[in-house]
Amino acid sequence: MADSVVFDQIPVVRAIGRGTTSLAAFHDALVTMECGFYNLVRLSSVIPPGTAVDPSGKAPVPVGAWGDKLYCVYAEQHASQPGEEAWAGIGWVQRRDGQGGLFVEHEGTSEAFVREQIKASLRDLVKGHEDEFDGPDYVVHGVVSDGEPVCAMVLAPYETAAWRGVRATDPPGMN
Repeated sequence: MADSVVFDQIPVVRAIGRGTTSLAAFHDALVTMECGFYNLVRLSSVIPPGTAVDPSGKAPVPVGAWGDKLYCVYAEQHASQPGEEAWAGIGWVQRRDGQGGLFVEHEGTSEAFVREQIKASLRDLVKGHEDEFDGPDYVVHGVVSDGEPVCAMVLAPYETAAWRGVRATDPPGMN
């Protein structure tokens, strides 16, 4: 297998966003995580070989330019009614031989539900190979709405990549 281009640590960051709309709350959560100006590219949750996961969120978030692609795994849950809860979480297992791992992401209206869904998914993903994996580990984050739209978000950013394509100033057919 080829060497990974991903940093040696993937941070798991979390934030609560607020706004006048659900979309604005989502964006606010991204801005809080310093990821608000990227185009998110959602990955299928495989952790590359030789890559650790930092649940503290202290490993640096990949840096890029406005409009770059951010390859990531994320969970988001929205709420807007008074007292309504929004919970999001990412869980993972890693192979003991250092050859990667697996992320899962779940959302729901209670912390207990999200934690149980994460654990159940990871159990199923490693079924028959439990002795090859460490974990599970997870990060869950939530918020209760006061009647305004909120978004609970947990994000594992892998890397950024420059946007490549036809620029607005290029003539048709030129790139």
